[in-house]
Amino acid sequence: MDNKQMNRRDFLRVSGISTIALTLGTTGFFSLSGQAKTIPQGRANKPTSGFGGYGPLVKDPNGILDLPQGFQYKIISQTGDKLSNGAPIPGAMDGMAAFQGKHNTTVLVRNHEQALDAKYPVYGSNPFNSMVAGGTTALVVGPDREVVKEYVTNSGTAVNCAGGPSTWGTWLTCEEVAYNDGLMEHGFVFEVDPTDPENQMSKTPIRDMGFFSHEACSVDPATGIWYLTEDARPISFLYRFTPNDRSQKLGSLQKGGKLEAAAIDELPHSAASQFINGQKFGIVWKEVNPEDAHQSALNQGCIQFRRLEGACFSAGVFWFDDTTARRVYRYFPSTNTLELFYESSDANDLKSPDNITITPWGDLWIAEDGSGHDRVIGLTPEGNVYPFARRNAARQVVMGHAAPPAHYAPKISNNVADFAEQNGISPLAAAVLDRHGVNI
Repeated sequence: MDNKQMNRRDFLRVSGISTIALTLGTTGFFSLSGQAKTIPQGRANKPTSGFGGYGPLVKDPNGILDLPQGFQYKIISQTGDKLSNGAPIPGAMDGMAAFQGKHNTTVLVRNHEQALDAKYPVYGSNPFNSMVAGGTTALVVGPDREVVKEYVTNSGTAVNCAGGPSTWGTWLTCEEVAYNDGLMEHGFVFEVDPTDPENQMSKTPIRDMGFFSHEACSVDPATGIWYLTEDARPISFLYRFTPNDRSQKLGSLQKGGKLEAAAIDELPHSAASQFINGQKFGIVWKEVNPEDAHQSALNQGCIQFRRLEGACFSAGVFWFDDTTARRVYRYFPSTNTLELFYESSDANDLKSPDNITITPWGDLWIAEDGSGHDRVIGLTPEGNVYPFARRNAARQVVMGHAAPPAHYAPKISNNVADFAEQNGISPLAAAVLDRHGVNI
């Protein structure tokens, strides 16, 4: 691994304990830590109970984040607080990556998925478009998980949703929109150098990586080829970008390249919804016009997904997910093979999968997004799922009436209580739904 770059899974091992930073919701930035006493050396905090993960989640008495026994969290950055320059910390936090910093620090670069009307916009000094409120910020975090510095790295970009780290220590931030307001176009990928914030590169779109509603991207370190997901509805496409300069050095992406979309020649205009779990297909890549990528892919009969989200490349395999279909796919570049690896048949297993990463022990970790299912879900190589973290909904709902006397109150089962937690309602409200026959 390049010692200048550390991705999210490697951030697990900062300071000799298992540590991870993530966003659940859009207002807080968490640092999680835990210690395992019975794990063999080199397998720190690996799930020990088969595919059951770390065991059941423990309800957080502070009503913020439920975690397994032995783990704890710390809020290290929160919307509305202050950056190092005194400006407000922007809102709508989303995709991010971790990089090795100086003096045993970790540099976290995060997106802010904002467009126009934002309470806490990204106030930058060198914006791409001063009329929009999105962008990226960076946090320098010490080994004690205290923030040393927090600053803007890119500004004036719109709806910065996900992206991906490069192998040379930069962050590619992706705009999850595709529009032209008559003055500016938005729908591009921008490269952000956390060591040189708001430079000219940070405000220069990499046009050959396409004009479309981007979600995430990830690079194959063996070839320098990037893979990109599209977050568009009702049809999304999977793209790859082959740079003209595959040296994987700073500035190489700005030299342009070729954009292609995945297709199946035998099944033109095929819908991925027709795939069944475990099914594999040989695919081809068709060159598309980067200035009109979505329509170009549609015209050429490329594979139609529902709505693509997270992306992660690891050990020769590219992983990505479809949030609407609740599916996880993997692509093998060595054989040009696409496989539907996992499909959730139950919303309690996996719902609204979003950003993904690979853990050091080989599980895929998936951040859910929406419908009360704001969780981190683990997916094992055997195709089993387990929960690791869940946003606690206790603070979201205040009952508008008094609870009944204890002897009249309904009995709240664990199933009803879990349903209430996942859907952001009180246990009493969930009990009412259960009594009236709602499938809980």
